[in-house]
Amino acid sequence: MVSTIQPPPRVYEGEGDRFMTKERQDPGERIMLVPDSLPSRTPDATARIRIMGGQHLLEDLVQGRYHSLVCAVNSTDNTRGIISQVSALLPTAGWSERSLTAYASQFDARDGRVKIVKYDMDIVEVLAILRPPQSPHLTLGHLSAAFRMITEMTRHRTTRLPTASVSFLSARANALVDEHGREPAFEAVLRVMYQAGYRGDVYPSPQMWFLPQLGLYPRYPFPESLGARREGGF
Repeated sequence: MVSTIQPPPRVYEGEGDRFMTKERQDPGERIMLVPDSLPSRTPDATARIRIMGGQHLLEDLVQGRYHSLVCAVNSTDNTRGIISQVSALLPTAGWSERSLTAYASQFDARDGRVKIVKYDMDIVEVLAILRPPQSPHLTLGHLSAAFRMITEMTRHRTTRLPTASVSFLSARANALVDEHGREPAFEAVLRVMYQAGYRGDVYPSPQMWFLPQLGLYPRYPFPESLGARREGGF
């Protein structure tokens, strides 16, 4: 009896598939995507966060793939922040590092609350999270409060959709810490965003491109099987 199982399609032409197999131990940047489920005839109605592993955020912004971007800003120095990189790539936006910082300082009230500072950069609106001035770092608590506001902002003005967010990890100008003062795991950041109602895209930090042996799911929430394995199950 002849098998009816079809072989998977080739990805690359010529010998490309052989060169690109994961068994090839080639150092450098690599992301291994792991499917969380197989495609179904009945689409799952659950809204999820898409994890844009392997995609280039700045290129996607310049090409107009998003109407809004979520990142961080501070009121002292944004030279090394992604918001300055975005403004430099969009010269028609009319923002400089100095004007970005000066504008943020106008919202720097010492009331202990996180703020969302809106920047019109022509083809994209930046929704920048501004931590309280007395806080040396951005915290998961700040992130939770901020994404609750961002969820309402995108819900009330759907022209801000589609939206993308940075992961806030490995940040230099606006470092993110957990309750122990350490940088949290990517999963913890996704959980905070999801619980706050955010359902946009999230771009992993560039440093996460150097995890070639670690599988990355393309969506959050992650499958329940991951939790079961962590608890010793299968």
